[in-house]
Amino acid sequence: MYETRALDDTSWPDFAHLVAANNGVWGGCWCMWYHGKDAIAEDSPAAKRKAKQCLVREGRAHAALVYEGADCVGWCQFGSPAELPRIHNQRAYLATDPALPDWRITCFFSGKGHRGNGIAAVALAGAIEQIRQLGGGRVEAFPDDIEGQKTSPAFLFNGAMSMFERQGFERSRQIGKHKWVVTKTLD
Repeated sequence: MYETRALDDTSWPDFAHLVAANNGVWGGCWCMWYHGKDAIAEDSPAAKRKAKQCLVREGRAHAALVYEGADCVGWCQFGSPAELPRIHNQRAYLATDPALPDWRITCFFSGKGHRGNGIAAVALAGAIEQIRQLGGGRVEAFPDDIEGQKTSPAFLFNGAMSMFERQGFERSRQIGKHKWVVTKTLD
């Protein structure tokens, strides 16, 4: 059975352990790419770890961490556009709708041995609940529509369209070959 918790000072060691156990995630990203280039002093895994921890301490980094017992096994990162200004296909995104959402869901990660087990769906549900607790509003995400395609879960770091549609998100517009903007308003 899985449960979710917010990323904060208390859960930071669990998050950091999972990231470190997975080579910093994508070779040292530390889930910093979406925070933008200005969020880190230098482009090294150590600098990204330090920057991420600082953002968590300041309350400027959000994620729903997924736990299996005492172990953190995955997460879903979310935040305001000010916290997460960078997205894939940004040029196409900006050309299609200038209205920014209240919240963005940017990426998912499942640790080794847990991929393909529904961790992302649990993390998404946890992120939705945290966003509601933080006041709700318009939420957008950028999943890939992979229906009919064989895709490794490791490459679905923005999530699959079907997972978002099961949570009531609606397609807004296409911004890449398989990439869509989906939205949902939370009360």
